[in-house]
Amino acid sequence: MSAYLIRAVSILGGDATDLLLHGGVVAAIGADLTATGDTGDTVEIDGTGLVALPGLVDLHTHLREPGREDAETVESGTQAAALGGFTAVHAMANTEPVADTAGVVEQVWRLGREAGYCDVYPIGAVTVGLQGQQLAELGAMADSAARVRVFSDDGKCVSDAVLMRRALEYVKAFDGVIAQHAQEPRLTEGAQMNEGELSGRLGLTGWPAVAEEAIIARDCLLTAHVGSRLHVCHVSTAGSVEIVRDAKRKGWNVTAEACPHHLLLTDDLAQTYDPIYKVNPPLRTAADGAALRAGLADGTIDIVATDHAPHPHEDKDCEWAAAAFGMLGLETALSIVQETMVDPGLLDWEGVADRMSYAPARIGRIADHGRPIEVGAPANVVLYDPAARRTVVASESASLSRNTPYAGMELPGRVVATFLRGTATVLDGKLQ
Repeated sequence: MSAYLIRAVSILGGDATDLLLHGGVVAAIGADLTATGDTGDTVEIDGTGLVALPGLVDLHTHLREPGREDAETVESGTQAAALGGFTAVHAMANTEPVADTAGVVEQVWRLGREAGYCDVYPIGAVTVGLQGQQLAELGAMADSAARVRVFSDDGKCVSDAVLMRRALEYVKAFDGVIAQHAQEPRLTEGAQMNEGELSGRLGLTGWPAVAEEAIIARDCLLTAHVGSRLHVCHVSTAGSVEIVRDAKRKGWNVTAEACPHHLLLTDDLAQTYDPIYKVNPPLRTAADGAALRAGLADGTIDIVATDHAPHPHEDKDCEWAAAAFGMLGLETALSIVQETMVDPGLLDWEGVADRMSYAPARIGRIADHGRPIEVGAPANVVLYDPAARRTVVASESASLSRNTPYAGMELPGRVVATFLRGTATVLDGKLQ
């Protein structure tokens, strides 16, 4: 195994220092480090101008395998993750077959280990087949080789309050968490975009903010009642931020995530009728985006999660109403967080490390990721150039799909290198 000696790098934006990665851990930090004889082949990297961050952790990724390998595989999805600076991703359960048994989650977990680009932690379904009628094998998935601790029917809401209560109660036995896709189905039948003046003018059925907010409020109350853990997926409205803020004030065990596209993009883009901008929950107003950014800055929103949702060409190259919901996110997430949070002064690099590494690892209950860059810690490290500028080119994505809403957009920053337990998965911006 090669050792990597990174010269004059800034750890979380601090003073320049040297960083030695060897033996799967951070071996040394300090000025003018020298690679000792036991490090074998040592690769030196000029870290001037680069920021070192702990490996990013995504709590919300769709890898599509098994069943939809035309859109993504575990291998291609984790390659995209590594290029985005991620060393761990949580794979959502809406595969074909659904990840609602120990056998399926173990299959996804093993595919991640075989690919080797980042660690894959399967998320188990809350209900059998995502049908919202009976609980899935939560205990069996928790006891499996995949050691599942996060459960979600993402893509569908666990709308039955009794079933949601039972799920919250069940996962207490193994310190699990229910990650809810907050969408009241009766309020969003046929919904195509954010409900408002614009949806009426465009003739597209509206997806009202209250459909998200009502479920979040209900589930916060249920969580407090049973003393369990709730994670709210892809918060998208100002009202949702306030509900989560109130739950935290009361000491309830509620966490929440915001997605990069909701931080940057708004529902005005629906005027193009380009399905690349069709996503669930939908792009919201500029005021909603501002509330999300403020909530992420003050810690009301705990993490950034990508909701990376690849789709094959035919599912997006059609009229808006027939198109699938979702967009790519892994390779651009860090740049968008820089654009919306760091450059405006809402977060520093320590804050980015918290929202994109420490906190998601803590919520997902994974011990070997989301650790500070310190001697003896696992060498899961990202080297990032915040001064770089790049234009997003859809065809250059490692994903099998091309449904990025950022194509042609110039974004700040570039992932230069990603290390998973001291092994380079990306060097000079290229997969290894």
